[in-house]
Amino acid sequence: MLRRSPLFGHKTRVTFRLPLDEPPGVVSVVGDFNGWEPGRHELLRRRRGFRSVSVTLTPGTHRFRYLATGGVWFDDETADHTDDHGCVIKV
Repeated sequence: MLRRSPLFGHKTRVTFRLPLDEPPGVVSVVGDFNGWEPGRHELLRRRRGFRSVSVTLTPGTHRFRYLATGGVWFDDETADHTDDHGCVIKV
């Protein structure tokens, strides 16, 4: 699940949120905003059975996917658009 929060200077904080145990193991969000670098934005355990990470994004269109332990890639059904190359979010 994605949550957008406007910030000063036309930037937006995007929070990427997933259930705590699905999928199991470590999950990172990777995308054009972090050079597609696994582990840079790892989703951390939160209260109420979720894990999340927030990233500050500049205006425009950004691509991302999630990467779980074992090299499993998956998409976010709440993204603005999903295609063969992953998810798209517009901020």
